[in-house]
Amino acid sequence: MVSFLQKLRARCATPQDIASLLIIRGQAWWSGVWGTLALRCKAALFGIECGCGVRAAGTVILARWPKSRIYIGDGASLVSCPRRATAAVVMPVRLKTLGPEATIVLEQGVELSGASIAARSKTIRVGAHTMIAPGCVLVDSDFHAPWPPEQRHIEPGYERDAGIDIGEHVWIGMHCCILKGVRIGRGSIVAAGSVVIRDVPENCLAAGVPARVVRVLEA
Repeated sequence: MVSFLQKLRARCATPQDIASLLIIRGQAWWSGVWGTLALRCKAALFGIECGCGVRAAGTVILARWPKSRIYIGDGASLVSCPRRATAAVVMPVRLKTLGPEATIVLEQGVELSGASIAARSKTIRVGAHTMIAPGCVLVDSDFHAPWPPEQRHIEPGYERDAGIDIGEHVWIGMHCCILKGVRIGRGSIVAAGSVVIRDVPENCLAAGVPARVVRVLEA
């Protein structure tokens, strides 16, 4: 700590600069400590599989339906704290299953910031080292049958449910909706504010409502 402060002073940092940085670092550290501890306790209590090195900042909302599965892989990071966010307003991360056949899988090194994932009867898989930005929603269901309109409030439409499969090293920008039955290929990017209703190939940039491929990403 002394060495850290000396480096700051050598860069002509004012006492106010130092105080501000220490507060920022301290708040981030504390949110990570209690957030990770709370996540571990809730995972053990609710029967959620939690790998090694999983970290959380702030409150993570977990809800596992009996007989369903939620798996959080090694080294995953779940950010629910606005103090840990870069630019966007961050709501709590939410992982929720709504039926006995539902599954949510976050593979190794997945990073979620204020994202909501809800699986009713299918599997939603997020591949290793994928990043999902604040405000994103992933669902395997419409939760209501589209037709006839008079029955929407009472007809669940289970037969229309479909899983989601997101490959490794995908980056999903802020406030995206990833809807049922979608596959996003390895290495692709989904631009902020997009609504994905069809598959995205590997190593592509998809954007828009509905999202479409606008560029092939080159090495």
